[in-house]
Amino acid sequence: MAKKKTTQSKSKAIDFSKYIRWFWMLFAGGILAIVLLFLFASWGLLGEMPDHTRLENPETNLATEIISSDGETLGKFYFNDNRTPVSYENLPENLIDALIATEDIRFYSHSGIDARGTLRALTGRGGGASTISQQLAKQLFTDQVSNNKFERALQKVREWIIAIRLERQYTKEEIIAQYFNIYDFGNNGDGIRSASRIYFGKEPKELDLKESAMLVGMFKNSSLYNPRRNPVGVKNRRNVVLAQMYKYDYISETLKDSLQQTELDLNYTPESHREGIATYFREYLKGFMKQWVNDKKNRKPDGSKFDIYNDGLKVFTTIDSRMQQYAENAVALHMPRLQAEFDHQNTPDRNRTAPFLELDQAEINKLMNDGMKRGERWRILKGQGKSDKEIRASFEVPVEMEVFKWVDGKAAYIDTIMKPIDSMRYYKSFLRPGMMSMDPQTGHVKAWVGGMNYRHFQYDMVKQGKRQVGSTFKPFVYATAIDQLQYSPCDSFPRTPITIEANKYGNPEPWTVKNSDGNYSGVQTLKDALATSTNTVTARLMNEIGPQPVVDMAKKLGVEQDIVPVPAIALGTPDISVYEMVAAYSTFANKGVYNKPVMVTRIEDKNGTVLYQVAPESKDVLSEEVAYVTVNLMEGVTQAGSGSRLRHNWATKVPVYKEIITGYPYEFANPIAGKTGTTQNQSDGWFMGMVPNLVTGVWVGAEDRAAHFASITYGQGASMALPIWGLYMKACYADETLDVSKEAFEKPANLTINLNCEVTDEGDLGQDSESNGDEDVEIDF
Repeated sequence: MAKKKTTQSKSKAIDFSKYIRWFWMLFAGGILAIVLLFLFASWGLLGEMPDHTRLENPETNLATEIISSDGETLGKFYFNDNRTPVSYENLPENLIDALIATEDIRFYSHSGIDARGTLRALTGRGGGASTISQQLAKQLFTDQVSNNKFERALQKVREWIIAIRLERQYTKEEIIAQYFNIYDFGNNGDGIRSASRIYFGKEPKELDLKESAMLVGMFKNSSLYNPRRNPVGVKNRRNVVLAQMYKYDYISETLKDSLQQTELDLNYTPESHREGIATYFREYLKGFMKQWVNDKKNRKPDGSKFDIYNDGLKVFTTIDSRMQQYAENAVALHMPRLQAEFDHQNTPDRNRTAPFLELDQAEINKLMNDGMKRGERWRILKGQGKSDKEIRASFEVPVEMEVFKWVDGKAAYIDTIMKPIDSMRYYKSFLRPGMMSMDPQTGHVKAWVGGMNYRHFQYDMVKQGKRQVGSTFKPFVYATAIDQLQYSPCDSFPRTPITIEANKYGNPEPWTVKNSDGNYSGVQTLKDALATSTNTVTARLMNEIGPQPVVDMAKKLGVEQDIVPVPAIALGTPDISVYEMVAAYSTFANKGVYNKPVMVTRIEDKNGTVLYQVAPESKDVLSEEVAYVTVNLMEGVTQAGSGSRLRHNWATKVPVYKEIITGYPYEFANPIAGKTGTTQNQSDGWFMGMVPNLVTGVWVGAEDRAAHFASITYGQGASMALPIWGLYMKACYADETLDVSKEAFEKPANLTINLNCEVTDEGDLGQDSESNGDEDVEIDF
């Protein structure tokens, strides 16, 4: 009996040992399976894995950054990813603390995988298992999360392996920087730099604690926690981050409680191609960059083209962000006031053909038809195979659209329903500006304002637009006469009418020139004649030197388009851009040396390697003496001519619709040379103004010359364009960080031409009048 019991006990013992063997076999098999799983994953058998090269240079799209001369970001070029990386050193400590406290408190102690966090997640005790390194691996090298549990498990394995490799490849600081740079914060906020600029209008290093907490809170889900769509949820999530920072002793309880009571305080500053600062300049620069990358001399080491949208180039420009802002502010202040008066004069009661003047219905129909054919709608529908009749019919069908409007002196966007043809007419009623400012000594362009609102007026009136220049062309005639005939500003000429006979200088018929003020008595010095823009004196100079030398002078001064050498150019008939006019006038300020305008000083790749360095282009055009004398003549314009209002607190009440506008109190006391210009029927108003180290040109007019002021009171350059120059310069002088000169123009050491002549106050145009010597409206061909 005892023997039987013993046998049974042994049998049970044998059975138990079998289970133990099976357990260890299964355990070993599981370990082997896990090892093989990780091994296969590392070999890329479970999905593509990054090699050493890709780990060292992750493929991320980087926007091209446009940088001002004073180190500010003007904008970026990008398609989908508005990403500009920042280094760890440029991240504030509170931002890093918020990340560690919220996402991975043991970040500095693990090697890519947090064992404790993973175990806690597997046992269902809550908390996330992904480390910052794993999350970076997922962002950089794995696809979006799959809904299939098996696929998600395999993806997790790949993330673990990549995370470990990242930890070996990079320092902890580099991993943090990459994580902040790769994340999409929404609203074109790709990476921490774009996000901080878009949501708070500042660089990352300037973020305060609660701003950092909000951005770190968005790591949970930037689509759900979008501060523009879900401010309450974002605030709650931010407060969770602050609580985590308190939990791990990064902040005090008092600070946590006080910050949790605050609002988000967003300063939403969208970064798009149509918004922000220097939009017209950025559009010009885009064309410059496309031309640069297409040049075979500018290639990557492998021979491929640079991509201006994805390769992270840095373009260093000459634009000064402060001066650019002052220029845009000047336009934004003056244009709605000027437009208010224009609209007041062009109501249907006052002008049945508004906004056009002096056109009959047939001419208006032709103008509108030509405008249709130039428009984007026509191009798109034509590309779809529509007939001209169908396209014209589409312009008569009301559609939903957004239109631009000045509201209380500020730009506004109004949603409305309007026929496209009515929209065309509506936009033709707007006066538009063009403005450029340049350092004459270097050729560096400091400000570029191609219009008042790029979102709705995309045609650039700095370089693309060429308009009749009026009396601003006269200094070219004077400079040529001084250069060839050694005239002095003190030399006098009669104001009487002059006729240049037929066939002289290619004139098919006699050309009689009159003065717009009707005054033909007495004589004038050249300085007084230019100050009052006397047409007959300018025509007399043209009659003596001929038009071809003047054309040659304009060409040497940088005017690009062809100018027909006829006497009428003396009064400003050529169409020239603001860009060309500023460069030309800069030659006078720069002692006769022409500098081609420079907008880009250098281009770097994402690693800081210089790819392009500007090579300035300059040439001698005039002697220093002739240039100085021409400047001296133009100083008379601001002393006793149409620009003299710059010297006064011009407080004349100017009536406008629904309000009274007081003139701007400029009261400049420093030397200023300049010239106003107004074309026939007040279609184009100009002012060119110079101080020794800054030349600025301003044009104002409508899209079509048939839209203009009816009277000279508002339609002259001194009323349309000069105020923008004055407001801009007032702001520049008020900024002590800028070095805009108030000194006199430097006088040549060996000046032989006499300048000591008395300038009369005859024709002083500091007052508004219906007729003024600045005009060249009386032209008989």
